[in-house]
Amino acid sequence: MSKRVLVPIADDSEEIETTCITDTLVRFGAEVVVASVKPDGELVCKMSRGIKVMADITIDEATGQTWDLVALPGGMPGAEHLRDSAPLISILEKQKEAGKLYGAICAAPAVVLASKGLLGDGGTCYPAPGLREKMSSPVDGEDVVVQGNVVTSQGPGTALKFALKLGEQLYGEAKAKEIADEMLA
Repeated sequence: MSKRVLVPIADDSEEIETTCITDTLVRFGAEVVVASVKPDGELVCKMSRGIKVMADITIDEATGQTWDLVALPGGMPGAEHLRDSAPLISILEKQKEAGKLYGAICAAPAVVLASKGLLGDGGTCYPAPGLREKMSSPVDGEDVVVQGNVVTSQGPGTALKFALKLGEQLYGEAKAKEIADEMLA
């Protein structure tokens, strides 16, 4: 049975991170569903560098469904749009309460997870002034940090490592090595 993964996006989400997450987890065998958090229900999001990505569903359609993983791309102000999505925050709170996996990269660990009480001490994010200060005891020098059921990473350059670590958390170390080898990572 494949694992179900939700990847929420917004206008100005980071496209490298979004694509690394979705592509890599599909290679693992996951059913990856991209959801737009745009309040008007629009599925097409203009990403941080102008590329347009069409979501599969709206975030409202994602509520009430079961997810093995919720993985947030970063990008600014995309991460702020994710933070401001009440349905997404509700989904993330349910993941946390159930002890299920969720993760965030770039600005999203600080802007979304830390600001909503979904990230304890530790974790990492994009190393920019104003972001790290939002986090409690951020970890220095790590591209990807796993804290129980929460995975965080730094940004576009670490997106593949992040996605492979998410896959490892879902499918195990052997499968992660197999996928990494296939991807020449």
